Amino acid sequence: STSLLMMMGLSVALKMTVRWLQVENERKELAKAKSEAELQNLKNQINPHFLLNTLNNIYALIEFNPPKAQQAVMDLSKLLRHLLYDNNQAFVPLKQEADFMRNYIELMRIRLADHVKLTTRFDYSETGNTLISPLIFISLMENAFKHGISGELDSFIDISLKEHPDGKVEFVTRNSYFPKSGSDKSGSGIGLDLVKRKLELLYPDSYLWHTTVENDVYSTVLVIDTKKQQDDTELLDR
Repeated sequence: STSLLMMMGLSVALKMTVRWLQVENERKELAKAKSEAELQNLKNQINPHFLLNTLNNIYALIEFNPPKAQQAVMDLSKLLRHLLYDNNQAFVPLKQEADFMRNYIELMRIRLADHVKLTTRFDYSETGNTLISPLIFISLMENAFKHGISGELDSFIDISLKEHPDGKVEFVTRNSYFPKSGSDKSGSGIGLDLVKRKLELLYPDSYLWHTTVENDVYSTVLVIDTKKQQDDTELLDR
């Protein structure tokens, strides 16, 4: 009868829907696992030359400026703690990441000559609940220090981090531009191409990033909509 056929059709449709949902869920889980594995691989690729150079700088400081060397050891300890432990989390408080950035900058400041001007600005809520992916800005800072410093000519590096009321986090670097040759081994972290890949994995449709070179000044601006990303993640987890 027609009613029997309708019941059979509904039963088949229901089974097909359930199976489709199972397959779709498995597909999402596989994609999530793949993304997490790729992200972990990206996180593990911080420039090792930075650590070696920092240790050498601290060793040199011990002889002529022991207090400064002691502070540098403390900064390095905090930085390594962030790399070893906080880096394993998907997201950390913005203040925590900003503290890491400050430690990194102060360690880099040790090696700067008098003809290099370094300025920083941090503007964010000390009590806010904004979360950010750890080390998301490290390669951009490394890039500024790599290409922004000349051995003899006047140079500058300007780094700023700003949290906006709508949940957007804006990171900007401006620096004099002295591009290094391909044989230079100082490195710039995981590279700007991998920075983009990391952003696509973590903040799809939730970031704006552009770089410019004009009048021998290199600029990069990265804006991350942390609120949109958090809302999207909550929807996917349901």
